[in-house]
This record gives sequence, C-alpha cells and structure tokens, in this order.
Amino acid sequence: MDINSILGELRTERDRIDRAISALEAVNSTGQRKAGRPPRAAATRRRRRRMSPAARRKLSRLLKERWAAGKMKPRAKRT
Repeated sequence: MDINSILGELRTERDRIDRAISALEAVNSTGQRKAGRPPRAAATRRRRRRMSPAARRKLSRLLKERWAAGKMKPRAKRT
C-alpha cells in the first residue's frame, strides 16, 4: 500500500466517525438546557430605575442625618 491510499482510507474513516458523532449529538440534544447562566437577549434587558428628584432629596437628607449621628458618637481611644 502506498501512502496516498492509506490517507484516503483514513479520511473516509474520519468522515464516517464525524457522521456518527453528529448523529449521536442530535439524539442526545433533547432540548435540555445547559448548565450556567442563560444568554441575555436584547428584549429581556432590564431598564435601570431612575430616582425621582424628591426621592433623591429624601435619601440625601437621611444619609446626612445618619452620617451626623455617627460623627457625634465618641470614638474609642487608640493606645
């Protein structure tokens, strides 16, 4: 046997194996989802919520009060 005929036989066998693998993959894919995070489609993207100016002022006031209350507490002395 020469090398060209060996290569031809190997290519034929490779093609047969590829078809068998494809057939098995088709049988195995029963519509089950793969593990992991699903891809995000453009239609399913969530919009960012916007804070109204009144809510922003209220939050600012509350955070300032909280910061001021924490500022007034005596700190532990370092030694």
